[in-house]
Amino acid sequence: MKYLVSSCLAGVACRYNGTASLDAKIQELVEQEQAKMVCPELLGGFFTPREPAEIIGGTGKDVLAGTAKVIEKSGNDVTDMYIKGAYQTLEWAQKLDVTCVVLKEFSPSSCGTLMIYDGNFANHKVVGEGVTSALLRQKGFTVISENEFMEQL
Repeated sequence: MKYLVSSCLAGVACRYNGTASLDAKIQELVEQEQAKMVCPELLGGFFTPREPAEIIGGTGKDVLAGTAKVIEKSGNDVTDMYIKGAYQTLEWAQKLDVTCVVLKEFSPSSCGTLMIYDGNFANHKVVGEGVTSALLRQKGFTVISENEFMEQL
């Protein structure tokens, strides 16, 4: 099985606040060349660190449909950058012919697979998926969180 994994899960300090979310099993997959890393936000043109952003008015599916936006805490609309990163990630997944994508749960705008933040910047989570998760699922990829990945082992 070939995996595409969130770079932060493999130990890369690329999260919005300049940290990683290292998962030793995922890092091991990368080291064994069974997985490739990707950060949709960096592919979309962001730098690390960056301002926090959340989806306002829906979920990743709604962003892709044009009925919700991704907004930074200061109010800047960064929807286009999140969509660009999602499509760049899709290209990687297709090119690498991966069978499963493991993304960072609770990532508010890109990678959340089951839960995302509610758009109020109050640390409140709701059921939903990020822009990248939504796009990959629409295109037929299996997308799971690091928690679901660990349950499969």
